[in-house]
Amino acid sequence: MEYDLVATCLFGLEHSLGEEIDDLGCRRRETIDGRVYFTGDDDAIAQMNINTRFAERILIEVGSFEALTFNDLFEGTKALSWERYIGKTDSFPVKGHSIKSTLYSIPDCQRIINKAVADRLMARHHVTTLPETGVRCQIEFFIFKDRATLMIDTTGSPLHKRGYRPESNDAPLRETLAAELVKIARPRDDVLFWDPMCGSGTIAIEAAMRMKNIAPGVNRRFAAERFPYIPRETWRRAREKANDSVIDTSFEVYASDIDERAVELTRENSKRGVLCIGYYLHR
Repeated sequence: MEYDLVATCLFGLEHSLGEEIDDLGCRRRETIDGRVYFTGDDDAIAQMNINTRFAERILIEVGSFEALTFNDLFEGTKALSWERYIGKTDSFPVKGHSIKSTLYSIPDCQRIINKAVADRLMARHHVTTLPETGVRCQIEFFIFKDRATLMIDTTGSPLHKRGYRPESNDAPLRETLAAELVKIARPRDDVLFWDPMCGSGTIAIEAAMRMKNIAPGVNRRFAAERFPYIPRETWRRAREKANDSVIDTSFEVYASDIDERAVELTRENSKRGVLCIGYYLHR
């Protein structure tokens, strides 16, 4: 099935994220601050979640419409085909943002969207109650200049949470931002890469993962793996492809820090993040 998709990212990472989308063979539709809109299928959802180094979330765009009043928001939401994505027992919490728009109260928007989705689902599923005990389908709204875009999150825990850093030092660097710094540094096999103030090792680990072509999300799970309309086989293929793409390299990463605890954190995190990569840690 083809979807209109949205990849969110930190401001400034849109160009790198767009290149990832292009490399996947998907068609970009629009780019704004912190968001890249594109079109893709089931494979694109799985591969972007597993392989992206720069996105925070991958969302399915259910629809978009002008919303100057709460009635516009209710009717526009109710007109969308929520039953394609949300079953009659599924839960559908709502969260979102409103920027430069007439509708600015987030709690009011949440309540109105939730009510409109519930009305639509009860009518289409022919039920009078929605137990919300099944799959969690997180709805996200983004109202920008009075245009509301409603989406379903396929990611779950944000994509910068790779899984290799359960503990970190004070003020840790987000993994997606570290990946951008690594890209700017242009690491090469024949050039020593050294982070002299490594903290919990994020930059060094992201560099090693990039050079070995380790997919950041290959060892974690995603919300959409429970969605019945995306086959489990899709996720299995995407993980197999990611694992088969890992390469050998002579690349060396050095990491050092004046703080002994930071060095220990880097050592433990690097074992989870890059496994067999050669790394050198100094205090």
